[in-house]
Amino acid sequence: MPTKSNVHEFTDASFESEVLQSDVPVLVDFWAEWCMPCKMLSPTIDELADTFDGKIKVGKVDTDSNRDTSIKYGVQAIPTVLLFKNGEVVHKFVGLKNKTEFEQAINAVLN
Repeated sequence: MPTKSNVHEFTDASFESEVLQSDVPVLVDFWAEWCMPCKMLSPTIDELADTFDGKIKVGKVDTDSNRDTSIKYGVQAIPTVLLFKNGEVVHKFVGLKNKTEFEQAINAVLN
């Protein structure tokens, strides 16, 4: 699933530096190519990246290619979206959620 320029691709190798050591909160979408709900969520993730550009970092982890990170964070169903702040998970979304639910959690972390 190609991503827009402001949606990052995180891997097992880059996760610590890109997410855990980030100076800003990070929204991470765990997905897989075969997952239809993940594809349905993708436009929402893109919109969030645009809406919060410069305030948070938004990215995706392909669970098929990056199993270590998926296992470490207990991702058992996809889509799962985790919101990190200061290297810690502060919010977990499992399944399809609407943009408003994400915005409320992001705004709470930013305020």
